[in-house]
Amino acid sequence: MIEVENIHKRFGKVQAVNGVSFRVADGRITGLLGPNGAGKSTTLRILSTVLKPDQGTVRVDGSDVRADPLAARLKLGVLPHASGLYPRLTARENIRYYGELNGLGGQALNARIDELAELLEMREFADRPAKGISQGQRIKVALARALVHKPRNLALDEPTNGLDVMATRALRATIRRLRDQGHCVLFSSHVMQEVAQLCDAIVIIAHGRIVAQGTPEDIRRQTGETDLEEAFVKAVDESGASA
Repeated sequence: MIEVENIHKRFGKVQAVNGVSFRVADGRITGLLGPNGAGKSTTLRILSTVLKPDQGTVRVDGSDVRADPLAARLKLGVLPHASGLYPRLTARENIRYYGELNGLGGQALNARIDELAELLEMREFADRPAKGISQGQRIKVALARALVHKPRNLALDEPTNGLDVMATRALRATIRRLRDQGHCVLFSSHVMQEVAQLCDAIVIIAHGRIVAQGTPEDIRRQTGETDLEEAFVKAVDESGASA
């Protein structure tokens, strides 16, 4: 479980995050939505220990990201918006490096990499340099890297961005499978159709604040809209009027 409680973050005169609180439950996919500049990326960076909040608490399976960031990182797998692979390393070497950073090694790590290569259908390109594989293949490697240490919690920042239809469908199926295995999945996306298909719960952030949260049905009911995209737009627009 990921618990975010009353986090604040300011950059100079800009209040990027202002009292954000939500929970991401095990065995569920929770969508984190918001327009550009809403504070979504800052929230994800705080959660993944890249930034420290000015105020508030984030816990990953009980580990406080400020008090014990290393323990939190070991319980969390992060897929950033940019895959961030080392281009001259092979797919396998990229995964291995992150496994070693998380304390894995030897035959156990080799077996885990083979398991992920099978799970994510990477055997065809596992030993090719990252600079020579497709965008969809790079996303698979980045996801394997996030999963290598078997975290129960995942933060995925726009994982299908730039993928073709087949790669997107395959990745969605993988995310659903992880959910069904009991993983806690926080999923950021700008594609409302994708959110509607994947997410069990939704958190909408705008102007650095939570403006709506609940199941997709809850969001529609709260806004009085039957279409999820219209519900999102209305929640954001009304938050601007009341800001």
